[in-house]
Amino acid sequence: MEIKKPNGKLGVLIVGLNGAVSTTFLAGVFAIKKGLAKPIGSISQMATIRIGKRSDNNFPLIKDFVPLESIDNLVFGGWDIRDESCLEASRYAKVLEEKDLNNVAEELENLRPMKAVFDQNYVKRLSGEHVKKGENKYELMLQLREDIKEFRTKNSLDRVVVIWAGSTEVFIPLKDVHKTKESFIAGMKNNDVDIAPSMLYAWAAVSEGAVYINGSPSLSVDIPAIVDLATENNVPIAGKDFKTGQTLIKTVIGPMLKTRMLGLNGWFSTNILGNRDGEVLDDASSFKTKEESKLSVLDTVLQPDVYPDLYGNYYHKVRINYYPPRGDNKEGWDNIDIFGWLGYPMQLKINFLCRDSILAAPIVLDLVLFADLALRANMKGIQDWLSLFFKSPMHSENTVPEHDLFIQLMKLKNTLRKMMNVAPVTHIDANATNNELECYE
Repeated sequence: MEIKKPNGKLGVLIVGLNGAVSTTFLAGVFAIKKGLAKPIGSISQMATIRIGKRSDNNFPLIKDFVPLESIDNLVFGGWDIRDESCLEASRYAKVLEEKDLNNVAEELENLRPMKAVFDQNYVKRLSGEHVKKGENKYELMLQLREDIKEFRTKNSLDRVVVIWAGSTEVFIPLKDVHKTKESFIAGMKNNDVDIAPSMLYAWAAVSEGAVYINGSPSLSVDIPAIVDLATENNVPIAGKDFKTGQTLIKTVIGPMLKTRMLGLNGWFSTNILGNRDGEVLDDASSFKTKEESKLSVLDTVLQPDVYPDLYGNYYHKVRINYYPPRGDNKEGWDNIDIFGWLGYPMQLKINFLCRDSILAAPIVLDLVLFADLALRANMKGIQDWLSLFFKSPMHSENTVPEHDLFIQLMKLKNTLRKMMNVAPVTHIDANATNNELECYE
């Protein structure tokens, strides 16, 4: 596989530039550039990859193994419904302490968003005046294309990644307007109600040859019309919904239960958080979108049709509660009722006190760098090898998505090995003979 060298700089356009996730990500990158912090949580920057057998003791850092763009060469911009600097937005979000913001205050102060495409009908708990105007959705999409062109020209860029870090939109099922490029274009011109703002960003990005990543559970880029456009334009796309807290836990504990053939009677999950994400999800129509993303994990991991005695009748409930005093410090509780030998009941209780934006920020960095790598390797369309980072990974129509965190990691690393013409790791010695396979993991 030929991979173009990362010449020049990489443009990163963030939808929701002034959000908690975005500003936390930006502040972190600026601090890392200055040598004031380490990229903790970033697989692309801190993880190693094994080459050959374990006995070969060859474990280079991923960033030294594949030609990723350097953090020093990232150029930022984006859109938001609030006209304020990223420094002001960071202080409002209250994720980072003032001493950390002071270290990168100049860089954050110099970043201000472009006007966003926004419609309150799709995010009912938010409102904004820093928004674009147009006769129809097609015209708004064209304005976004112009923004991308100007950003590319102004910064002398030949590569751009657009990433959605905005709020969760109301639940929209797949409709006919989403199925073909022709129907989608007609729908934009006719202001079809089933075309949400995030879809306009996705269409604009892919039309301009920019990678598009969907960090929310909204339908966004996950529609046939845009998938087909991305394939035609040789553009990678990825999504959806950053996997940060409670669902991350499920993609670890669920595989553990199935590996040991332990049964499941019920799994009750509830969350409290007080940031804008929590406020948006306090609306039932937006929560429905998030719920669909969160509920899909267990069925895929546990395969109730294959193991009906263990998982054929379990009860799964997910709740998210907006609690302003907690801010960005999310707390998740999981009550898991399981059963084992002779049907005897047992329980797992998990209390995860996490920081939502702190967990999401390194995911943004990894996705930007890996998606750019895919672009330079001419890997077009859905990048399912990036499923590790998403609650509800995009996948081809006839493919069952993989949710097991460790299989996802193996898929990611084996894809990187394939890119570099290195044999994938199977944990079996291919040279073993006489039916004696040497396990070397």
